[in-house]
Amino acid sequence: MNKRVYKAAMVLTMSERRRPDCRNREAGFTLVELLVVLVILGLLFGLVVPRTIDYLGRAKSDVAKVQIQNLSQALDLYRLDNGRYPTQDEGLKALVVRPANAARWNGPYVKGNEVPQDPWGKSYFYEVPSKRGMAYDLYSLGSDGARGGNGENADVFNN
Repeated sequence: MNKRVYKAAMVLTMSERRRPDCRNREAGFTLVELLVVLVILGLLFGLVVPRTIDYLGRAKSDVAKVQIQNLSQALDLYRLDNGRYPTQDEGLKALVVRPANAARWNGPYVKGNEVPQDPWGKSYFYEVPSKRGMAYDLYSLGSDGARGGNGENADVFNN
């Protein structure tokens, strides 16, 4: 065998023998490194989680606005067919089930067998006549279920 090849093979085997020892001494993380990573993760969670929760609250309010717009369109279709909006007693249920005094009812005006609930699992409020100078009031009381509030707790009204 060539002396150079033999020497290279010997050097390789010696370095292979040393590597596992070197790796064992350098393997793992120190306590300081772990603490630094934990602090960084804590800072990230402290900044990201509140913003995410705020975003989810706004998303539910946006869903409520869209549902109210869809229900308003359904109420307008009901009015076109019947010449009037549903009465307070008939309520939003008139969009799904024919009221007794709606001869030209051409519904259902919303998909499904029920009027959808707001994103917080509560029924939408329908008031005729409107207290705000409109034909009707259609609104959700937000996540807290009480009048007023802001943010996720804010009431969502038809325009």
